Amino acid sequence: MVRKPAVAGMFYPGDGERLRSEVTRLVQPSEKKRRVLGIVSPHAGYTYSGGCAGTIFSKVYIPDVVIVLGVNHRGFGHPFAIDGNDSWGTPLGEIPVASYLARQLAEKSSVFAIDTIASAQEHSLEVQVPFIQVVNPAATILPITVASGNLEHLLVAGAELAELLIGSDNVLIVASTDMSHYIDAETAKIKDRKAIDRILELDPAGLFKTVSREGITMCGVSPTVMMLAAAVKAGARQAEVVEYTHSGKVSGDFSEVVAYLSMMVY
Repeated sequence: MVRKPAVAGMFYPGDGERLRSEVTRLVQPSEKKRRVLGIVSPHAGYTYSGGCAGTIFSKVYIPDVVIVLGVNHRGFGHPFAIDGNDSWGTPLGEIPVASYLARQLAEKSSVFAIDTIASAQEHSLEVQVPFIQVVNPAATILPITVASGNLEHLLVAGAELAELLIGSDNVLIVASTDMSHYIDAETAKIKDRKAIDRILELDPAGLFKTVSREGITMCGVSPTVMMLAAAVKAGARQAEVVEYTHSGKVSGDFSEVVAYLSMMVY
């Protein structure tokens, strides 16, 4: 089965030629790409967050297996849903799902399950895919849609994902998230900094608790906790902010913004 694009023409160009041109513009050439364990990348429309996403995809090496952790905005399906399709389609063509890893993870897991419903309309996963296709046309993806807000389960899921990272330099985890939603830019910066500091300290549990305690509307906190937990178990020693920005820099409205973050963990 092929997962058909759900937000082409809305979140990003629906024409293949235009999409390739746009992603190529957003991904700037880099002299040396860093090999990392995980990244944070935003998932709004390319008009608003494409530059922030392009910056992180410019700076890191994109290996042949990319695990993409997205938010289940609609609430359908399993809370830890490994996509069950054979490939995903975008206007750039099809990209294979790493089905062997999907089966391996599901068979050994206490939290994950194969599920095609959860990701069917999910934009947080889909908007990452064209960047992967352009930067590494040989890549395969393992899309996972996350709905759980149970910290214990998120940490277990991260530990299980770490097994795919340990001993391999050919796997990357992408945590798809936007940051604060619909507040003024200065307040967003102050609140989001508290979450960013927990990522910089490689503290997945602290990130989850801080976002909850401070009321930070970071929609992809669960995927980010999972990515961070996996990276730490796989040997991560450092995290780095690549870019923090917000929608007001495009719209001109700083009174009610959505904020975007890109980071790397290595």
